[in-house]
Amino acid sequence: MLATTTGTATGAEIVGTGRYRAAGVMRSEWTKLRSVRSSTWTIAALVGLTVLIGSLICVSEASNWASLSRVQRAIFDPTNVSLDGLLFGQLAVGVLGVMVMSSEYGTGLIRATSAAVPNRRLVLGAKAAVLGTVVLVVGEIVSFASFFLGQAILSGSATSVGISAPGVLQAVTFGGLYLTVLALFGLGLGVIVRHTAGAITIFVSVVLIVPEIVRLLPASISDAVGKFLPANIGTTLTSVHHLPNELSPWVGFAVLCAYAATALAVGGWLIVRRDA
Repeated sequence: MLATTTGTATGAEIVGTGRYRAAGVMRSEWTKLRSVRSSTWTIAALVGLTVLIGSLICVSEASNWASLSRVQRAIFDPTNVSLDGLLFGQLAVGVLGVMVMSSEYGTGLIRATSAAVPNRRLVLGAKAAVLGTVVLVVGEIVSFASFFLGQAILSGSATSVGISAPGVLQAVTFGGLYLTVLALFGLGLGVIVRHTAGAITIFVSVVLIVPEIVRLLPASISDAVGKFLPANIGTTLTSVHHLPNELSPWVGFAVLCAYAATALAVGGWLIVRRDA
């Protein structure tokens, strides 16, 4: 006789054939994400501080506009300036992505999760889907809010642009997509390292420290390597004006997705070969 059981540890639904309903596992992961205080505070910081930092940068640019040279004004990109607060946002979503997985290993909750849903790849997929959806929604809100507030500030003293100007809507939309992919990259690192501090250190190194090291190398090497680094890709994605040696926005986004896909693929391979 076939029976239907509900996993009490995570709320995942189990059908009689022994297969778990993906929707049930995703509901479980959504419950975990929204009930953990660290996740809530990280998302709140992402929204508040990203918009605030972006606004302060726009205030600074507007106050210094009169002192800029004609060349500086010509290359001024108001869209990218208003989205400069995403520099903080990329760190926040990276930390969030890492903690979604590493916190379960740190608290031992992963053993309860594995007992309720033995299919660990399904759990990872559910985490990625829930995390990606949440960060995409919040990231787009943050990106558009930063843009409109930033342009309102710049319009008083400096050059500003509207959302319908060529390339602007794409750049602002890419702001939210950039944060989403970085969050998934952080999730992959969390699965691989299984230690919050260690995974966050690797994430920060890849996003912030490695670009600074590459910048110190000879120009021929720096230009060839730098354009493939996540932070530099982020600048390309959120800009309307692009340099000749940069990747195109869509190519850069594909490279960024490759970072996240690789981390999640390695994590998915390791998660079924290691003890919980």
